[in-house]
Amino acid sequence: MTIPTPTTPPNTTQPLIFTCWLIATTATLGSLFFSEVMGLKPCVLCWYQRIFMYPLVVIFLVGLFPLDRSVFRYAFPIALIGLGFAVYHYLVYSGYIPENLQPCDKDASCAEINLELFGFITIPMLSILSYTAIIVLLLIFRNRTRA
Repeated sequence: MTIPTPTTPPNTTQPLIFTCWLIATTATLGSLFFSEVMGLKPCVLCWYQRIFMYPLVVIFLVGLFPLDRSVFRYAFPIALIGLGFAVYHYLVYSGYIPENLQPCDKDASCAEINLELFGFITIPMLSILSYTAIIVLLLIFRNRTRA
């Protein structure tokens, strides 16, 4: 087993950041599709998740050309906070959060299930999967580029 060094060639780490960019871009376009094409009004928690996903598209793109090892420093905290909002939203969806702790309004309820794929995949779960994949890829990237 070899220990990665800071001289690890970019061709082993650049695909990780590109995949992160691809996930963030897909999540961004997906959220816009749900709201603008399907007409699903985003709730408060959806907006917070968007606030933390949208900048990741730009951060990963800027970190790709040329490959910047400090992209981890900027993207990781944003993805972690976004994951927190996604998990909280999923708990609201699942009914674990009491109604008095839900930041819902009458127009767009955070607890209302607007979309359910295959009987269990909801919009917050898609967000959790996106943020989790990005976080895992960023951790792999950090371990491969660590001194």
